[in-house]
Amino acid sequence: MEKTVLTSQYGELKLSDGENEILEFIKKVRNDLIRDFLDERFLREYVQSKYHYSDVSSVKVQFIRKGLKELYASEVNRAHYKPLIDEIQTHERISLSEGNEVLFYRDVESIFERYIF
Repeated sequence: MEKTVLTSQYGELKLSDGENEILEFIKKVRNDLIRDFLDERFLREYVQSKYHYSDVSSVKVQFIRKGLKELYASEVNRAHYKPLIDEIQTHERISLSEGNEVLFYRDVESIFERYIF
């Protein structure tokens, strides 16, 4: 049985019931978000708006970018994304814009918080 995952950026994506395919989908979405944050301008704007931290040093930016690149290359943390994996496996249709995107931001924000605070 195929599942349909609806996302604003990806349109409709058909997934079979296989968890590996779901993990690959999650990794693709996560890595697209990470790619956005690898743009230094976007990264600085986000840190300023989210954490009210106005002056991120170039050294911290480089450490954050290094951490993001490591996350980009890593496998998906199944425990972190378990609610989304379960939802995809359970429901025929889901939307990442219905609160699930928070999981992706939390994953990335863990890198920011490691170097900002």
